[in-house]
Amino acid sequence: MTKKILLVGESWVSSATHYKGFDQFGSVTFHLGAEPLVKALAGSAFELTYMPAHEAVEKFPFHMAGLDAYDAIILSDIGANSLLLPPDVWLHSRTVPNRLKLLKAWVEKGGGLLMVGGYFSFQGIDGKARWRRTAVEDTLPVTCLPYDDRVEIPEGTVAEVVKPDHPTMQGLEGAWPVLLGVNEVEVRDRANVEIVARLPENQGGHPLLVVGTHGVGRTAAWTSDIGPHWLSPAFCEWEGYGRLWKNILGWLTEKQA
Repeated sequence: MTKKILLVGESWVSSATHYKGFDQFGSVTFHLGAEPLVKALAGSAFELTYMPAHEAVEKFPFHMAGLDAYDAIILSDIGANSLLLPPDVWLHSRTVPNRLKLLKAWVEKGGGLLMVGGYFSFQGIDGKARWRRTAVEDTLPVTCLPYDDRVEIPEGTVAEVVKPDHPTMQGLEGAWPVLLGVNEVEVRDRANVEIVARLPENQGGHPLLVVGTHGVGRTAAWTSDIGPHWLSPAFCEWEGYGRLWKNILGWLTEKQA
């Protein structure tokens, strides 16, 4: 049975100014950051809809029926403001449904929610992602710090699997490729929360993959990236990359007993 997955975020626009002696000109480029995941899920049991960050501002569902079209939703490198401030609110001062509260209600009744790390995930760079103390944070197995939560690891580190028997780790044996960073989070003290993988103690022991439940839905936090730069090219090309994400999505979309 095909599971429908919505990936929200993982895109950005870069503006550059080029100086050549007396003269200068500008350029703008558009980037997608989840291409390794798109490739890994192609032809699998997971049908992925990729909604870039700029589209999510207006196109992310405002009503439960829109969310119900998906078995799992991935929020990756997109700040809370993108869902809180659509043009109707930001430009016209009109009221709209709170999509963070809508997501929470969707999880409570059985949806699967995954937050993936990045500069605009969890609390993010300079604390600007702003997921702390939101309805979405309420559903996650972790809480966000109140400030810039990036842990940059330029020398690289390798994940330590804490629960090799967890379904998300099925078929993943041996050492993983290099990671270059994570968002620092705090694990909730709940019976249904499990740390599946983390960084080594000499890198702070920060959680990497944490799973839990909220209502009758399942939630997970992957605190590193979905692709470069925090995932090394070797990680994205690793034969376990696709298996890891399929395992996580399989667990997320499995209904609780």
